[in-house]
Amino acid sequence: MKKVICFFVFILMCIGFSVQAQVTTSVLSGKVIDDLNENVIGATVVAVHEPSGTMYGAVTNTDGRYTIQGMRTGGPYKVEISYVGYKKAVFTDIRLELGNTYTLNATLYPSSEQLGEVVVTADAKANIGASENFSTGKIQGTPTVDRNIYDIVKNMPMAMTSKNGGISFAGSNNRYNSFQIDGTVSNDVFGLAASGTNGGQTNANPISMDAIQEIQVVVAPFDVRQSGFTGGGINAITKQGNNAYHASVYSYFTNESLYGKYNAYKDNIKDKLTEQSTKTFGGTLSGPIIKDKLFFF
Repeated sequence: MKKVICFFVFILMCIGFSVQAQVTTSVLSGKVIDDLNENVIGATVVAVHEPSGTMYGAVTNTDGRYTIQGMRTGGPYKVEISYVGYKKAVFTDIRLELGNTYTLNATLYPSSEQLGEVVVTADAKANIGASENFSTGKIQGTPTVDRNIYDIVKNMPMAMTSKNGGISFAGSNNRYNSFQIDGTVSNDVFGLAASGTNGGQTNANPISMDAIQEIQVVVAPFDVRQSGFTGGGINAITKQGNNAYHASVYSYFTNESLYGKYNAYKDNIKDKLTEQSTKTFGGTLSGPIIKDKLFFF
């Protein structure tokens, strides 16, 4: 009897942990119809993440709709929709955003003769409320002095930085925010750092900017999977590697000369700054272990 009780307690704990899980992937969905505006039942949808060769698939239901969940963010993706007796519809340069659903509808036409491949490009997504996504390109193109993730996040219209190094959303206190890395909460749970992140007291960044693939910021999201905060939710996912080898290195430093010669205090009496310096070095390396199947970063 005790073993049975322990087993059920374990199951309940697992369910509790799963509720706290956050979004780390993207979703592709849509509807497939024919030239007579009828639902196409059983059409095959295949999406390929071209940089890594990762393949996802789905089949349309009785309403002609399909949904593919758990997809890698970013892209580009190549999507092929096919059905017996119809010409294949091909969509290229599809790019998915973290936590958002990309809507891709298609119309299939009867195949009366052998034709070449039809290539269609589209851009559509369904937002989950007040949110902002920062792709790898946006992250790399945003100037930052100390390579802090907040230098990226503050570009959201509803964000505002504070003097203590924190950031607030829609006027809420930064201690009500939630910061997640690959779905794992990485807040300053003891409330010691004004920034609200681990390492904030030593001005350390919670994660290297070179390791981040995409950042999503949500405020009052519609998605019930995004929970555990009343301010803003910062969701960062790390890079995963693909079929090509990539490497990067970086370094930066600061010293007293970059802050000025004197520190004014006590009736503006000038006190010369003491010697101080901070040096940071880092690098990344990624590539395939097994092509199209297994990667490292």
